[in-house]
Amino acid sequence: MTAIFPALPGLAWSVTKAPRFATRIQKAVSGRELRVLDQPNPIWLWTLTYDLLRDRHDTRGTGLGVGYDELRTLMGFFLQQQGSFAPFLFDDPTDDTAIAQPLGTGDSSTVQFRLVRTMNGFAEPVTAPNVVGAVYFNGVRQSAASYSVDPDTGTVTFATPPPAGQAITADFTYYFRVRFAEDTAAFENFMLQLWRLKQIKLQSAIA
Repeated sequence: MTAIFPALPGLAWSVTKAPRFATRIQKAVSGRELRVLDQPNPIWLWTLTYDLLRDRHDTRGTGLGVGYDELRTLMGFFLQQQGSFAPFLFDDPTDDTAIAQPLGTGDSSTVQFRLVRTMNGFAEPVTAPNVVGAVYFNGVRQSAASYSVDPDTGTVTFATPPPAGQAITADFTYYFRVRFAEDTAAFENFMLQLWRLKQIKLQSAIA
């Protein structure tokens, strides 16, 4: 089972989130450009800051860290993933839910449709669905027994092809499949039993 990045109370402002595409650009002497898009979907990069990570294992005194273990939870997770080696799932609380999301239109023969999430008209595949709450044909909810969802690709497979002309929509939540962007993380012990992590970067991991 793929690990899930821990949600900890010490996460501080600000959080940055940056989409990055890959485009090759060849420029002529005249200034005209030839552009080739190598990556139609973005790589997302998050930068997180943790101002307060408590460590109950520090036995030098009875400080504020007593009873809490955010430091070793986060540090242990980083070690478990071996830095940037192993991918994991990240729940971005600002971008983890789709309601009545269009998936396509039935044609009486196609049985597979990909989960996507749309942002101002840009549809991006969802490759790490969390919970698919409902699927609809023309607004009519379908039985959960009539379809299956691949947790590794976000592909919805119907037992019977959706009827021609019927709009297929879904309500679901999702994760981002990511990895640590770097192989090191600098934790700082700034007070007794209190630590912080000034910066940790996550980036999309494409299988």
